[in-house]
Amino acid sequence: MYAGGGGAMAGRIRDEDITLVRERTSIAEIISETVTLKSAGGGNLKGLCPFHDEKTPSFTVAPARNVYFCHGCGQGGDAIKFLMDAEHLTFVESVERLADRAGIQLRYIETDSAAPRTRPQQGQKQRLVAAHAAAVEFYTGQLAAPGARPAREFLAQRGFDRAAAERYGCGFAPDAWDLLTKHLRQRGFTGQELVTAGLARESRNGTLIDRFRRRLLWPIRDLTGDVIGFGARKLFDDDDGPKYLNTPETPIYKKSHVLYGLDQAKREIAKQGRAVIVEGYTDVMACHLAGVPTAVATCGTAFGADHIGVLRRLLLDTDQVAGEIIFTFDGDAAGQKAALRAFEEDQRFVGRTFIAVSPDNMDPCELRLAKGDLAVRDLVARREPLVDFALRQVISRFDLDTVDGRVEAMRRAAPLVARIKDREKRPEYVRKLAGDLGMEIEPVQRAVLAAGNPSGQAAAPARPTRAASAVDNPQSMVEREALKLALQVPVLAGPMFDAISAEEYRHPVHIAVRDAVAEAGGAAAATGGAVWIESVRDACADLAARALVGELAVEPLRLDGEPDPRYVSITLARLQWGSVTGRIQDLKSRIQRVNPVANKDEYFALFGELLSLEQHARALREQAAGGL
Repeated sequence: MYAGGGGAMAGRIRDEDITLVRERTSIAEIISETVTLKSAGGGNLKGLCPFHDEKTPSFTVAPARNVYFCHGCGQGGDAIKFLMDAEHLTFVESVERLADRAGIQLRYIETDSAAPRTRPQQGQKQRLVAAHAAAVEFYTGQLAAPGARPAREFLAQRGFDRAAAERYGCGFAPDAWDLLTKHLRQRGFTGQELVTAGLARESRNGTLIDRFRRRLLWPIRDLTGDVIGFGARKLFDDDDGPKYLNTPETPIYKKSHVLYGLDQAKREIAKQGRAVIVEGYTDVMACHLAGVPTAVATCGTAFGADHIGVLRRLLLDTDQVAGEIIFTFDGDAAGQKAALRAFEEDQRFVGRTFIAVSPDNMDPCELRLAKGDLAVRDLVARREPLVDFALRQVISRFDLDTVDGRVEAMRRAAPLVARIKDREKRPEYVRKLAGDLGMEIEPVQRAVLAAGNPSGQAAAPARPTRAASAVDNPQSMVEREALKLALQVPVLAGPMFDAISAEEYRHPVHIAVRDAVAEAGGAAAATGGAVWIESVRDACADLAARALVGELAVEPLRLDGEPDPRYVSITLARLQWGSVTGRIQDLKSRIQRVNPVANKDEYFALFGELLSLEQHARALREQAAGGL
């Protein structure tokens, strides 16, 4: 079991309940909410690792055993461990999240008593999420109140009826200083929890007041659908606050990682291989309702590298599979600036990136209201490559009728062409740029090459090395296969595997894993799955062995089809044969060093042992006939 157990807990969760959570949880369902998974053969799934940046998928999920492992960074484990690492939860919080999902009532053992309890004391993250859920209920109820008429009119004027408001959980913060705070305090939440959640703040006289007042609200959800914050729009002229006010940074709300609407758009993004980036909450609503279900928006911050990381995993954006990103910005100066900034970040994408700008400089919400749903779909369909837009914007700043203007435009545009990630497109864009500038190709080509000179740039970081053992010899390979059988199909391999001691293994990390299998109770007593694999991992004496358990748990066996007793017998016979032949060589070396006259008894004892080992080796070789 993982160390810790949640500092907020008064006791620990009963072991049998944790086992039940592991058994009833589908790890593929949990991970697919964050990472797009595709079949990798052998029943396994693959995707881009959510724990390190990569372009080629090395993150493997084994649904049959409910475990995952990344061959790039070495992260691995079960669904509990995935939530701990992906969402920064404690062990207890992860178990509670999965138990709630599976409908399992957890029981706890108090630290000062052996009596179990059934009422969970939630961790901080769960408390903050629960507070937001209660706040959504409160705010949506307030939207129907007489004082919320301006909020309802705002939505109606932008083409959103009651059904749309309900779909997106729109609400209203009433004209009161502490109505929500009092409501949530009555629901059992502490003042400190409300401040930490960003729902309340301290007033000048030290009392707690609501953060949002007299505003239209949109709940902001994470990938799993939990509300983690709010976006609030000003409605009244005498409101001296900003046009949009968002939840501040909290333990559960990090604006650089959040995209509004992603919980509703994620499945279509993965299905279509496309994400549409818009600027506001109403734009997301308009796009979804108009038939562009892949639209998402940032929440009070610029689109950045962390947002890219979130989308790349959903798009499965790799060297082999290209995701499509479409930015929709206003055609005004601010929108153009945002588009150029997006181009800078775009070079982190492998996928194709486009921009869609309305000819009338209208955002998607305005466009839907003025020209209907079809116009919004057409806006996305008429997208153009972002690099084309960026080049056009740069060139438009200069007077191309003058030599100085053309040369300066070339100098400013050349770095954009040099940064195009698809190298095969660069020569075409050199020719296009030369034509747009009215210049010869050669000077433009020289400018692009100079701009792309890598001198002075930092070298790319090396790919993380695997924590697992080497597989550079047949004995190491067969040891890995034997350990995979014990981890993946212990019911089948158990008795035969347990009968072979750790002395038959040569690689030190393999020996450590074999010892961990024994420490966990032996393969013969295991039923398999994530519970068994985690028990072996927990029994490992060092980090290298723990990492290897995770890797072997998802690595396909070296055969076509399902393993059977014959395959287990062949594998374990080869394991022993490799070990025995090694001992035979050692024994022959010892015999050569013994004087048969001076040490006759020792010589014949060693010789007898050699004959016995050679006979054993012949039997193993016959048993191992077949091939891996």
